[in-house]
Amino acid sequence: MGEVLEWVLFFVILIAIIVMLVFQLMCLADLEFDYINPYDSASRINSVVMPEFFTHGVLCFLYLVTGHWVMALLSIPYLYYNVRLYLRRQHFVDVTEIFNLLNREKKQRLFKLGYVVLLLFISLFWMIFHALEDDH
Repeated sequence: MGEVLEWVLFFVILIAIIVMLVFQLMCLADLEFDYINPYDSASRINSVVMPEFFTHGVLCFLYLVTGHWVMALLSIPYLYYNVRLYLRRQHFVDVTEIFNLLNREKKQRLFKLGYVVLLLFISLFWMIFHALEDDH
């Protein structure tokens, strides 16, 4: 039963990351359609960037602590990308450049979303696998 609870925790954390990425994409879409001004859009996006990075870091740490090496290895490229953005100080959206970089920012977040959804499906598979294994 412990394995199932671990996978449920991983699943919930991945859903939280997906929610943060979808929120960022919605802010960028609102900006693109002029529903929101650049300052508000950038401040909303920037308010969830660090929690997204931290949440994914915690997820990778939990994968390592619980001994799920394959999932940890699958999560490392995303973690590396986030660390690289942070070290280059490119993790926040600049209010003055947001219109010029709008397509790049959207593509970046869509790629991240696709990657996390892939991790979510793999996590869901393992959660179901361990739940069915515990029944026997």
